[in-house]
Amino acid sequence: MHGDGGITATLFLMTGMKIGYARVSTNDQDLTGQRNALLALGVEEKQIFVDHGLTGSNRVRPGLREAMAACRAGGTLVVTKLDRLARSLSDARGIADELTAKGVVLSLGGSTHDPTDPVGRLLFNVLNGGRV
Repeated sequence: MHGDGGITATLFLMTGMKIGYARVSTNDQDLTGQRNALLALGVEEKQIFVDHGLTGSNRVRPGLREAMAACRAGGTLVVTKLDRLARSLSDARGIADELTAKGVVLSLGGSTHDPTDPVGRLLFNVLNGGRV
């Protein structure tokens, strides 16, 4: 059975997938705690993307770019805390805009925020500075 069966199956499996992101600011810090927390939150090891030694204010973070690229509609981006994802309000707004446009849910330490439900919409609106 050839055709696009493999592609269709792959896309189906990617929907609803949990993508994890972890970041530490210095090379002296350890990612083990964040990695273990992401695993405990249901993220598979191969779906955890990391940035090591990069500050959150640096938007050019290869691990974050890879995590955002791996996110698909219906999926969830999982981080242990908001400050691991973004270090400024403008950075958080940009990430929230991108997640919303993709139809991706944000999980902060196990608390899920879906931009399509009222509570999730509130968080995303706060991050977006009230823009609709």
